[in-house]
Amino acid sequence: MNDSDIAETVSRVQDDIEAVRMRKRERLRDLDFFILDNSIRESTVGQLRSHTIENKKQIYQEVKKCGIRNLVVATFAHMTRVDDDFCQWLKDEGEDFSKLFSFSEVTEGLKNGVYDTEKVPISLIKNKKYGLYNVVFEVDLANSDCAWDTKFTVDDMCQLILKWMRWVYDNINEKARLMLNFRDFPIAMANTPARLLKIVNFLAKLPPDTRMFGLAFEDPMGEFLPEELEAWTASVRRVMDANGWSSGKLLVHIHQKWDLQTASQLDCLSAGADGVWASLCEEGAAMGHACSSVTLMNLIRLGNKKVLETYNCTEVRKAAIKVTNLTTGKPPHPKQVIYGSRALDLVFGFLGVGDFNLGDFFGEKTTNRITTLATPEMIKDRLHNLFGENKQFTLEIGQKMKEKMLEDLRSVPPRKEEYMSPVGIAILFDRAGGKLTEEMGEKIANVELHEPHHKSIVDEIRCEWDKWDLQEEESNDERLQFDSFYHGFMAPYFGCYRCIDTKYALRALDMDADGYVDWNEFMVYIKWALHQYPDVESADEVLTIAFEKG
Repeated sequence: MNDSDIAETVSRVQDDIEAVRMRKRERLRDLDFFILDNSIRESTVGQLRSHTIENKKQIYQEVKKCGIRNLVVATFAHMTRVDDDFCQWLKDEGEDFSKLFSFSEVTEGLKNGVYDTEKVPISLIKNKKYGLYNVVFEVDLANSDCAWDTKFTVDDMCQLILKWMRWVYDNINEKARLMLNFRDFPIAMANTPARLLKIVNFLAKLPPDTRMFGLAFEDPMGEFLPEELEAWTASVRRVMDANGWSSGKLLVHIHQKWDLQTASQLDCLSAGADGVWASLCEEGAAMGHACSSVTLMNLIRLGNKKVLETYNCTEVRKAAIKVTNLTTGKPPHPKQVIYGSRALDLVFGFLGVGDFNLGDFFGEKTTNRITTLATPEMIKDRLHNLFGENKQFTLEIGQKMKEKMLEDLRSVPPRKEEYMSPVGIAILFDRAGGKLTEEMGEKIANVELHEPHHKSIVDEIRCEWDKWDLQEEESNDERLQFDSFYHGFMAPYFGCYRCIDTKYALRALDMDADGYVDWNEFMVYIKWALHQYPDVESADEVLTIAFEKG
């Protein structure tokens, strides 16, 4: 290519990017984003431990903290579920049902290729029982068991949907906000698009006082490309708009499988969808789904001010963490974007945090991740943030600590350790020439041991400590004289009490320089050994690691 060709290529890419800006970025920036929260339902689907009623109550409150008012609260079945008890609780508490939704099938079954059009779906019966009236009907349009166009037509489906719409208006609440979810949307659009679009066309042409609140769709397998879903979304919106139904909501829901879920969701929103039905966290059927918290934060970083006015966005991270914990019994994966423990970490000091600082937005401090890529400045700041101000925490010690990390990896045998935790960075500081401080000792003393065998190891070490403590004049004072400590713990690793190495080790242990080794001071090294080498099996192994590597 010559210079002219390069110039032409540059011009073309600039035109392409401008088109993306006009078509996507500006649409997402100006979007009136609607969230139909599904945290109470989606996050429990496929879980090994499902929601209890107390879980649902707590999730309900977490969602409301985020300013989200439209919530799916139930999916009913013939068997009694926790959803039944939860809806009874909502009713007894006098909750406002005007923005609460439930799912319902449009039919009770399929027989001989024909959908049942007579039996009232069980979900509608239970909705009436509990006083719920906003319904998300669900339909499958690519079911090969149905004899489409021979025994059961698109018109038949349209009339079936309309029948149950009228049933809700007549039997529960004439002001009900109804929706229809195309459960197999991408398969139907790929194979029988006319069938789906005819139903959209039928619903869009209904009188304004009969029309649904909106439509919803999902990619239940997460297998389709964002561009495919974008094109199908645009076609649905065109049919809605062509019939004067621009006010109708169009909500998207994408499942996780190939890690395209959030990109697909954003593409659908840019193509005509105006909201999502999703949980605050990614937990859900199979491998999860595109959650509202991640999508919401993407809109904010793209400059959408409307969502900041509509929702309490600064609560989203905490709420997503809480919903994950209530659902799984564990915190989110550390590398989960937006609400994982590492989502706010700064890795490369020279790159900063990018154009949008998540830490500042959520009112949390960006954490410097201490690795071999960390700068001395990042290491110094980490020491300050964990242990307070200290004149030892300098750029010089930061540089030495970085050199020590690199030295560990190149040693024979190599030392593969972490330096991010309070105990990890404290011992690195000590090994790099710093003197452990009282603040470090106190902080690490409060670190909890989670492995049962770790606790038993510490108990064994404590038992030995107490034996030597009882031999001193002042016993039960949480400290040992240097002589006692040496003979009780150090003798196997240090040749003599008066040797220089022994004196250096005792001074390192004596963080408050009072001439004694305190229990908390000793525990800094013990907990470090347990933390870095969790598979140790005995107190002797822990002591060996503490004295030889610490």
